[in-house]
Amino acid sequence: MDNVNDILEKLLKKELCVEEAGKLLKANFIEEVGELAKLDVFRKTRTGVPEVILAQNKEYSILAKIVDSFLKNKKFAIVSRYLEDQKSRLLEVYRIDNKYDVHINELAKILVIKEKSFGFQKKGGLVGIITAGSSDITVAEEAKEILLVMGCEVITSYDIGIAGMHRIFNPLKEMVERDVNVIIVCAGMEGTLPGVVAALVDIPVIGVPISSGYGMGANGKGALITMLQSCSPGLLVVNIDNGFGAGASAALIANKIAR
Repeated sequence: MDNVNDILEKLLKKELCVEEAGKLLKANFIEEVGELAKLDVFRKTRTGVPEVILAQNKEYSILAKIVDSFLKNKKFAIVSRYLEDQKSRLLEVYRIDNKYDVHINELAKILVIKEKSFGFQKKGGLVGIITAGSSDITVAEEAKEILLVMGCEVITSYDIGIAGMHRIFNPLKEMVERDVNVIIVCAGMEGTLPGVVAALVDIPVIGVPISSGYGMGANGKGALITMLQSCSPGLLVVNIDNGFGAGASAALIANKIAR
C-alpha cells in the first residue's frame, strides 16, 4: 500500500482523482496486527481524540501485540481498564526498558506507556471534575487521565454531593474563578448533582451517571434517567461509567475554546 506522501504526490500529478486519493488515505489509516485487530493509528489526527486500548476481555498476547504496534507507530499507548495480571506483565516488559516512561493510575485502571522523548502537547483547555461521592472517583480519574493526554489542565474536587449540599459551593466558586471551560460531574444513586451544577454556572456541564446506585435504579440507571430528565439547560450526558467519553468530549470543547 502507498504511504500518505505517495498518495498526495500522485494526487498532485493528477495520477489520482480526489475520490480515489480519499479512499486510499482512509485505507492507509488502518493497520492490521496479524489477524487480531485493526488499529486506527491516525484517529488522533482525524478526530483529535487518541485511540485508547480497552484491556478488559482481551487475552494478554493480543493486548501485548496491540500495545507494541501503537508504540512503534505513535510512540505512546494508553491502556484502560486493565486487569492486575495484564498490568504486571506489561510492566515487566516496559518498566525495565530505559526507552520508555510508564504512568499508572490505579484508581482509573489506566496505564500510559510512552517513549521518553515523546510528550503530550499542552493545548490550553481547562476542565473541572466534580464527584458526588467517593464511589464515583474511579470514573472521574479515568476522565482526568484522558483530559491530561489530550493536553488539558484539570481541577478536581471529590465527594461533594447533595447529601451535604454546602460542600459544593467553595469548589465550584474556585472553578468559576479559574475560568474553567467545561465541568464534568460524576454521580451515582439518583444522580442529581450534575443538574444542580448546570443550574449554577454558564458553561457546559457533562454529567456521568455512575453504576454505584442500588435498589430500583440499580447499576446507574436511576442516575442516568435523572440526568436525561434534568430541566437544567447546558447539561450534556454520557453513558453509565463512561469516563473516557466525558473526558474526550470535555477536552475537545475546552481545547477549541483555548484556541
